[in-house]
Amino acid sequence: MSRLTAFARFWWDFVIGDDWTAAAAVAVLIAALDVLAHHSVNAWWLLPPAVVGALYVSLRRMARR
Repeated sequence: MSRLTAFARFWWDFVIGDDWTAAAAVAVLIAALDVLAHHSVNAWWLLPPAVVGALYVSLRRMARR
């Protein structure tokens, strides 16, 4: 069981990292783009600037600490 726990902790740290809000924002963005794609809206280009924006907000928040 310890290997399974270590594996899960690695992935949690890799995906979530230090800022869970940035990971949540990216997950919401991906879900929103999936909904748009389901309705035949070509919105793939929204993801890169949105991820950069989420990174910017995350870095600003960490710099204030």
